[in-house]
Amino acid sequence: MKVHQGVLAALLLLLPGPVLRAQDASVSIRKVLAAQVAAWNRGDLPAFMQGYKNAPDTTFIGRSIQYGWQQVLDRYQRSYPTKENMGTLDFSEIQVRPLGPDYAVVTGKYHLARSAAGGGEASGIFSLVWEKTAQGWKIILDHTS
Repeated sequence: MKVHQGVLAALLLLLPGPVLRAQDASVSIRKVLAAQVAAWNRGDLPAFMQGYKNAPDTTFIGRSIQYGWQQVLDRYQRSYPTKENMGTLDFSEIQVRPLGPDYAVVTGKYHLARSAAGGGEASGIFSLVWEKTAQGWKIILDHTS
């Protein structure tokens, strides 16, 4: 099939935009996740929560469903009242899938290294829906199990 050179050149110019935006989203989201891990590991839940959109419809799904940034923070504070309960967090197998210029889904695994007194080792999987906001990429839905 013969393709007109002008059409091919136009397509090649358009292609890098979405690819670069997807790479930018992945890099930006991974930076937020790294900041969350660092905050968690120093026992700073308010700093960890900076990765979430501060909105009444921000949602956390675990054993129950919490709606609202403050309610999600309250849940973390009840579940992890001490640094020993928080342990050391690690994320792995992170996959970032853009859903357009302003949304993405991230899947991965988490691991909490904790003493028996702190609750013992814990691990699981998560999926996160992210929104690109004026303040950067923020989690709007967190489903962790």
